Amino acid sequence: MEKTRKKKERKESGSSRSTTEKRVAGIVPPDSRSKEVADQLKKMRVLTPYTVATRFDLRLSVARDLLEELEKQGVVEFVSGSKNLKVYKPSD
Repeated sequence: MEKTRKKKERKESGSSRSTTEKRVAGIVPPDSRSKEVADQLKKMRVLTPYTVATRFDLRLSVARDLLEELEKQGVVEFVSGSKNLKVYKPSD
């Protein structure tokens, strides 16, 4: 009986220690109207969602949306692409 009681106590105390809270990473894209963002993008020769995501530490979906927004504003120009990959360049 003592063995089973000790096992239960270990399980109860062990489960409370290993409980960690999971946090969802907040996704805050950079302001598309910011001059700093435009300056950093103009330094890059080719803009793809992957390059923008790595530069600004974003998810690919957020980087894709950012590039589409910048294209509407005229900051970047669409060069070519397919369904999966779109290539942009900074506008002059």
